[in-house]
Amino acid sequence: MTTDPSSKSTAKDVFYYLLTIIMLYVGVVSFITLLFQYINVQFPDALDSWMMAGASDAMRGSISALLIVWPVYILMSWLIGRDLKADHGKQGLWVRKWLLYLTLFVAALTVIIDLITLVNTFLSGEITTRFILKVVVVLAVAVAVFAYYLWELRRDSSVHARLPKHAAIASSIVVVGAIVASFILIGSPGKQRDVRMDQQRVGDLQSIQSQVLSYWIQKEVLPTTLDDLKDPFSGYEAPVDPVTGEPYTYTVKGELEFEVCASFETEVTEDGNNVYPTMPYGGYGVTGNWAHGIGTTCFTRTIDPELYNNDTGGPEDLKSVIRP
Repeated sequence: MTTDPSSKSTAKDVFYYLLTIIMLYVGVVSFITLLFQYINVQFPDALDSWMMAGASDAMRGSISALLIVWPVYILMSWLIGRDLKADHGKQGLWVRKWLLYLTLFVAALTVIIDLITLVNTFLSGEITTRFILKVVVVLAVAVAVFAYYLWELRRDSSVHARLPKHAAIASSIVVVGAIVASFILIGSPGKQRDVRMDQQRVGDLQSIQSQVLSYWIQKEVLPTTLDDLKDPFSGYEAPVDPVTGEPYTYTVKGELEFEVCASFETEVTEDGNNVYPTMPYGGYGVTGNWAHGIGTTCFTRTIDPELYNNDTGGPEDLKSVIRP
């Protein structure tokens, strides 16, 4: 193989290679992130209950990136291949060699770190199915990138090769498959909108619950209706359903017991995988469980006066509890 030493890098060459490599890096990171979140959902860990709430957001971000980045990467790779066929001397361009060697370095370093992590985790006895799957994902992607670009660096552009075409088709099939699997797992865009609306409804109910507790703390009696929670001084007014605009249902069940209800579009179970994370309300307390089915779901809360009353000295004592 010979190269034409007279060939020099042009602005177009720098643009082609920089854009291609950047698209490759973004695509690979997005692909790995997508598979990691898929593994997290399929093999949940109780220690990651807080992280599960962001799994769908991470998936959406990765899918969005792949849908744009990967076609651009394939297109730029094709344009570079066409340039190499037209001018074999461009195989020796400095920008090409530097970026390809940089890619090999990053891929090799990733493989080494991945294997070190695997061995270290094995020696500590913390091997789990989800960990092994994540290690395999990183290892497979890094090895594939390293092998392909090592071949790309060494190949003779004057000799016709089918590998770039086959690699583009195979990688695209894998990426599309991962995206389709993720859509099946997290649902369509319409389903995701319903999920966000339900999250807003839960947040509204948490706000109402917080205000009801504050009202009881100050007056030692539950508000009769949500209108009683209006506070012109603070500007608080009970939220309404984000879709219908109808007020949420609030019912006093007893001297210390009340109920809040909302109509939901999706289901959230109590298996620990997709239940809303427990969040503080009013700055001084913890909520109950907000798992719900499709349709109207009511949440009954009971205030325990032995755990919180006006003699505790204020919210900083952290003694308020509403029992679900």
